[in-house]
Amino acid sequence: MGRGELDELFGASPAGEVPRGRWEGGFLLPGPGPVPQLVAAAGGLAWRGKVFADDGATLDNLVTPLGVRAVRAAVRQEPSRRDGLPCTVVDYAPTSAVARWLRDELRQVGPGLYLGLVYLRGRRLPVHFWLRPSDASGASDGTSEPAQAAESGRQTATP
Repeated sequence: MGRGELDELFGASPAGEVPRGRWEGGFLLPGPGPVPQLVAAAGGLAWRGKVFADDGATLDNLVTPLGVRAVRAAVRQEPSRRDGLPCTVVDYAPTSAVARWLRDELRQVGPGLYLGLVYLRGRRLPVHFWLRPSDASGASDGTSEPAQAAESGRQTATP
């Protein structure tokens, strides 16, 4: 899927419920050739997913291959900067000096599958990311295999 198709999928999808618990994630960097896949895999070494609080009000990011909890964010539902429709917002400004200029927006694109947009200082970055519930082993290679699930339709089951 290209960036435009991922944007269309995001725009056509509902906010869904605010996730709870541990979610693995990876980057989606559309483009031809192996470079986007290599960059996404490398990013997967640094960022592994998110752990949402039981009340859904905050989260911690999972970083490093060990999945260390770091970089807390506030979580709430509000209109997306992209289209003004509801989404789940991950706001780092109130909780993180390191990432205070970042904002993520999430929408549910399928059962147990969320697509995310990233903003830096109010500007959209040319990257998307995915989240899905962690399996029992907590294993994730940080690559973009959920993109194939999203290609076949908005309500596709997770891989």
